[in-house]
Amino acid sequence: MSSIDEIRDTRIKKLKLLQEKGMNPYPADSKREISIKDAIDIFDDLEKGKEKKWLAGRIMSLRGQGAIIFVTLYDGTGSFQGLLKKDILGSDLFDLWNATVDIGDFVEMQGTFFKTNRGEKTLEAKDWRLLSKSLRPLPEKWHGLQDAEERFRKRYLDILVNPEIKDIFENKEKFWKTVRNFLIEKRFLEVETPTLEVTTGGAEARPFKTHHNDFDIDVFMRISVGELWQKRLLAAGFERVFEIGRVYRNEGSSPEHVQEFTNMEFYAAYMNLDEGKKLVRDLYIKIAQEVFGKTEFETRGHKFDLAGEWPEIDYVEEVKKQTGVDVLEDSEEKMEKALKKLGVEFQGKNRERMTDSLWKHCRKNISGPAYLVNHPKLVAPLSKEHSKDNRKTEMFQVIIAGSEIGRAHAELNDPLDQQKRFDEQKKLIEAGDEEAMMPDFEFVEMLEYGMPPSFGFGFGERFFAFLMDKPIRETQLFPLMRPQK
Repeated sequence: MSSIDEIRDTRIKKLKLLQEKGMNPYPADSKREISIKDAIDIFDDLEKGKEKKWLAGRIMSLRGQGAIIFVTLYDGTGSFQGLLKKDILGSDLFDLWNATVDIGDFVEMQGTFFKTNRGEKTLEAKDWRLLSKSLRPLPEKWHGLQDAEERFRKRYLDILVNPEIKDIFENKEKFWKTVRNFLIEKRFLEVETPTLEVTTGGAEARPFKTHHNDFDIDVFMRISVGELWQKRLLAAGFERVFEIGRVYRNEGSSPEHVQEFTNMEFYAAYMNLDEGKKLVRDLYIKIAQEVFGKTEFETRGHKFDLAGEWPEIDYVEEVKKQTGVDVLEDSEEKMEKALKKLGVEFQGKNRERMTDSLWKHCRKNISGPAYLVNHPKLVAPLSKEHSKDNRKTEMFQVIIAGSEIGRAHAELNDPLDQQKRFDEQKKLIEAGDEEAMMPDFEFVEMLEYGMPPSFGFGFGERFFAFLMDKPIRETQLFPLMRPQK
């Protein structure tokens, strides 16, 4: 078997031969008149009319029988068979093809359309031209790119030789399109908010830091899709706003977590929590039906039906039922002891981190869909205080397949309460908690001018990964990779 270097050297010689024969191996133009998909769709008319058309694409297979060559072209819209005959093309063009063309090359072919004896739609070439000469061989479908790291690094080849990978990203585009159209139909305005921030509001996560040379200040890449900015827009008089965009979290990797991903958040003035629950459920069902054509799924060992019942699960009661710990009443010593007994790793011995860690242990046992409600105030610094228990908040999370796939708040608009909660987060940061929420006191100032009662909700592309039953890196076109040494 030839090495890559030997194959490359041979193909460079073929490239030079093309140039010697007067054919540019990398022309700036293409004569393509019709896509392969369109050629397939109107094949009967093309065959009947016997008119010549130019098709173009990458060569995915070649097989020759003396003076006849069959080729499979792929242009991204579909695949089509081409036929080259020496007596039709002439010796010069036919022999030049034989001497210079390889699987992986981009070519264009002009010819007429017919069906073979086996009924395969085919273009009989009257002329051809090279569009791009490949210098490296494509991997075989079943034997190439077996290593996951290599697949992600050479994603362009992974997608090319495995069409089912391409389907993932066509579905992903449909996923976000469905979300966008749903919200626009509900009178939401799409907006854009800053991705570089002085403080990273809207979530609890470790941010990426960079330096702004012109202002000579350190700034952070956002960890939420502009939550505090979108709320400012509600104060400005916009009734409903949303944003779909990239966020960045400098945290660990797992099948559910990556450092760069797409999130969606929306905010609606005068909408209450019950109205929000219905809107969110309708959105999830719409996504399932539009993108996947079903509402029942199986993923991560869980089965769930998005069109079924969505019960409410009380945060405090569920943790107590599964672990015996009352996160509102029990001591931090008892919480720590319970976590160690359960074998749950956690960072920091503050009450907020231990409460969150206990819940994350419990959620793995819930298939959903369900609304997780009545979160302790300590883990929800941007939610309104519960009307019946000031230790809890008015919010919910969507639980699916043992994970949180969406978070909603009755948004806190009391500036004095918000100030107190930011002060608590500041203390956590000063105590070394790298995931505590950065206070934004200019946001508090905005609240002092007044923000209407509002509902906010968001989820990320992890929801799509769950519905696909894939690790999230598999559903990203180009996940971040370590540089090759």
